[in-house]
Amino acid sequence: MSEDAATLDDDLRLSSCERCPALVESRSRIVDGVGPTDADLLFVGEGPGANEDEQGEPFVGRSGDVLDEALRDAGLARADVRITNCVRCRPPDNRDPRSEELANCRGHLETEIDRLDPKLIVTLGKVPSEHLLDRSVAITSESGDVVDARIAGSGRRVLLSVHPAATLYDRSQREGFFETIARSADLAGAAEGGDGQSRLGDF
Repeated sequence: MSEDAATLDDDLRLSSCERCPALVESRSRIVDGVGPTDADLLFVGEGPGANEDEQGEPFVGRSGDVLDEALRDAGLARADVRITNCVRCRPPDNRDPRSEELANCRGHLETEIDRLDPKLIVTLGKVPSEHLLDRSVAITSESGDVVDARIAGSGRRVLLSVHPAATLYDRSQREGFFETIARSADLAGAAEGGDGQSRLGDF
């Protein structure tokens, strides 16, 4: 990692935050995004679970195993992409983040998106999809769709996906999830052996 990239990554780390009392109570640490600060692909989940809170990294439990496998199938490694969450602290009992908690953490997410300037954002599940698009999302039927969204005043291309956990309790979701992750690599021109050129304009 270059010195500039290291500095940028430090800038994106949140050392302390007390805005959400319930989350402060339930977390053991703040879980920041991980991965290169110049990644073409940014994956956004909803918030840390127990494993993530324990290890301090997004998507490291069973859901993370599914995501890692899908990335490998798409010719990518976890180290090639940036992974973050809408909220950086574990909600109690793994409940969904509340609207005010999402709002409290929105500035941190927008800063990360702005600094990273990814070619493509992939939302993992209903919560991040609705949060970034600011509308209701039928994630099962809309998974795989690419939409243009304005995020923090800039136009961004967003690929909607079911949460990797969905593949664990409904095996019929697995093929579609893997296809969506493969599509993300293709859209960002990020897969190994590709020409490195973005093909976003084709879609």
